[in-house]
Amino acid sequence: MKIHRLAIVHPDAVLGKEVEVGPYSIIDEDVTLGDGTMIKNNVTVTGNTIIGKNNIIHPNAVLGAEPQDLKYRGEQTFLIMGDNNVVREGVTINKGTAGGGEKTVIGDNNFFMAYSHVAHDCIIEDNVLLANGVLLGGHVVVERCAKLMGLVGIQPFVTIGRYAYVGGHTRIVQDVPPYVIIEGHPAKIRQVNVIGLEREGFSKVQINEIKEAFRKVFRSDGLNKSQILETLEKKENISPEVRYLVAFLKNIDKGKFGRYRESLRYLTVTAT
Repeated sequence: MKIHRLAIVHPDAVLGKEVEVGPYSIIDEDVTLGDGTMIKNNVTVTGNTIIGKNNIIHPNAVLGAEPQDLKYRGEQTFLIMGDNNVVREGVTINKGTAGGGEKTVIGDNNFFMAYSHVAHDCIIEDNVLLANGVLLGGHVVVERCAKLMGLVGIQPFVTIGRYAYVGGHTRIVQDVPPYVIIEGHPAKIRQVNVIGLEREGFSKVQINEIKEAFRKVFRSDGLNKSQILETLEKKENISPEVRYLVAFLKNIDKGKFGRYRESLRYLTVTAT
């Protein structure tokens, strides 16, 4: 381990092999840092925070701070981060709340650019990019390989589908389907994220199947969307990608204002 003499590391914090902590950084009591993680200068890692291996945390980031939720009353909640993430300058990632599953969860190989914010109870899967100044409200899910460009704002309880691309300065208030490009004011689905899918190794056959389903769902003047989704679902030899797209869109229809996770909150409140 390489702990700078000007760093403050609580004696009960758990640090793995080859962890580095730079000057003026603070590592609090209930923090775990995995092997090879680098904490640069002026970083604060606090709360019940578990960070995996080989993460790089840049100056002025704050990880595991209390959620900015008026219902929070100091209950024990968590921030859990996986491996190989890069957290750039000024990023803030809050821990969870009791009412939202008690934890904020970050997967592997994500890139959080400067001054992006991840609020309480968010779930960020793997290989996600949040560009400079992206702001996520509470309870947001960003599925794998999604890309959110600069200054995007995401309302609470929204889900961003896998391989989606959200253009810069876009405000998102409804779930974003997988595989699409969305941007504008108001936000509109523009087309299939073909370049992004090609970069992620999708074959031409896979991309063409997604494009065909996209045309049927979003460009059809005939059947309504529910009928189109039912037809696609019953199609023989439907690809896994199209099957997932259909399931995602059907969930959107179940949600409050097109936000499936928000509908789950109301179901939980009703059950209790």
